Amino acid sequence: MGQGLSGRQVTGATLVAPSSAPTPALALSTLIAAALAAMAWWLAARPDDGRALAFSVVAGALFGLVLQRSRFCFYCNARDFLERRDARGLIGIVVALIVGTIGYHAVFGAFLPIARAPGLPPGAHIGPVSWVLAAGALAFGLGTALSGSCISAHLYRLGEGAVGSVFALLGAVAGFALGFASWNTLYLSTIQAAPVVWLPHFLGYGGSLLVQVGLLVSAVAWLLRHHRRQADQTGAELAGLNQVPRLGALLFGARWPSYVGGLLVAAIGVVAYFRVAPLGVTAELGSLARTAAASQGWLPDRLEGLDSFAGCATVVKDALLSRNGVFVIGLVLASFASALIAGDFRPKWPSASESLRALGGGLLMGWGAMVALGCTVGTLLSGIMAGAVSGWVFAVVGGLGLVAGWWVRRRFS
Repeated sequence: MGQGLSGRQVTGATLVAPSSAPTPALALSTLIAAALAAMAWWLAARPDDGRALAFSVVAGALFGLVLQRSRFCFYCNARDFLERRDARGLIGIVVALIVGTIGYHAVFGAFLPIARAPGLPPGAHIGPVSWVLAAGALAFGLGTALSGSCISAHLYRLGEGAVGSVFALLGAVAGFALGFASWNTLYLSTIQAAPVVWLPHFLGYGGSLLVQVGLLVSAVAWLLRHHRRQADQTGAELAGLNQVPRLGALLFGARWPSYVGGLLVAAIGVVAYFRVAPLGVTAELGSLARTAAASQGWLPDRLEGLDSFAGCATVVKDALLSRNGVFVIGLVLASFASALIAGDFRPKWPSASESLRALGGGLLMGWGAMVALGCTVGTLLSGIMAGAVSGWVFAVVGGLGLVAGWWVRRRFS
């Protein structure tokens, strides 16, 4: 999906005739859904963290379904705007940020009634702001463009049969290992003294909400001003839905409108934060890299200060199942099931050059996500929703890196 638009995508939000998924595909999708439900039920019965694990696998499945059905892909949506002035995808991302910001600020009062320094809402992705964050965001943006998607989109594209995403994710694991190897130097020289800036400390919850929503609404207005109506954007889409589709067509016909994806991503994000933790997709990848590198003696004995930060935290794995791990499993399997029903499962083998480019892009993404303590979902999406300046820095600098990477791809491909 990161390389081109399928016929179903081109129809945008237009409601088309119900898809007629082949019986084997429908049966396999039903089996996957049943397996995910059984997994959640089994996890819920486990002592200690069982209920959180069960919630995580369900949240991951819903997240994967929404990503796949709405094509919630940062690079794909940015490329649509850069090449065709199609702003619909980017508007969907901004809608997610607006609704998520409102939801997060409403929830914060339950954990931290008064936003007074140095207190921070528990677990929120609010990170240190320094040139290291900017460098990580820039590397991540470049890697996203070179590999064709960010890490979350590569995960849902796995469910669509994008074999190239495997190389990107392998590169990301290696990039994480490089990030761990460079962490102590970066932390001791810069990160430990970097400010952790949370807008409600300075503006209160109301002021933070007004400033963020104002900025995001301004972004929507700017995007609408520069949006160019697409040939596939029908009058029905612009004027509203003028027909009542059957449920099957509504769910698995055309891709969901981007603003619907944004609304659902925000809802999942707010509930996930309230129930378990902010959305994030890199903690398990990072933990696998950290465990593997540590077992080979490639990492220092102590990663200074790393485990004291919120964000997409990584640990040396001592258990098979983790909250983020089952979240990612749910994401990939639900995307696979959704793609099967919708007819979007189209396995594609990359060429050698595409594989190398995905591997290199993944390497940049992994290093960037490690030193920035997250990626487009953790640091950008969850961070901005929480009122973290680190989220805004990641969005701006990562966006510049993405545009630069997009230009490089066009120039040399």
